[in-house]
Amino acid sequence: MNLEAKIESVLFWKGEPMPVKKLAKILNVSEEEIAAGLEKLDKILEGRGVELVRKEDEVMLGTRAEIGPLIETLTKEELVKDLGKAGLETLAIIIYRAPVARRDIDYIRGVNSQFIVRNLLVRGLIEKVQNPEDQRSFYYKPTFELLSYLGVGALEKLPEYETMRKELASAAESEQNHE
Repeated sequence: MNLEAKIESVLFWKGEPMPVKKLAKILNVSEEEIAAGLEKLDKILEGRGVELVRKEDEVMLGTRAEIGPLIETLTKEELVKDLGKAGLETLAIIIYRAPVARRDIDYIRGVNSQFIVRNLLVRGLIEKVQNPEDQRSFYYKPTFELLSYLGVGALEKLPEYETMRKELASAAESEQNHE
């Protein structure tokens, strides 16, 4: 498989901006090779529904501006749907573990939560914040809008908040000790 296809696959799977340096490390090639691969991929994607979106040293796949009205319609339809069991489960994890990394959400749920997290972000229920200890990763936490919707002024005022946090921390610690 050529480098452009590998880059496209990684960017599609990630679903968010990715540093060129990290792409090079993942694909075990130089940053120069990644730059050349991105140029080729850019040409391949011409006239397609997605394009490369670049900002500083990061790149991601995004929809083309011409597709905007269609995506806006789909987003509005998605926002009126119920969250569903997986969405509520993920939201509860974020509320009671905040701030929490997606890998921890995935670990707790036992499945990849990328699309559910993205849906919660689009709905404005959660927000993504940079990890202060590792600028390459992010945490997720509830938004002010969610707290307002739930009718609480602070996470600590949620039912059984401290009990749930302690139980989740204890379970996480127990799992780490068994690994």
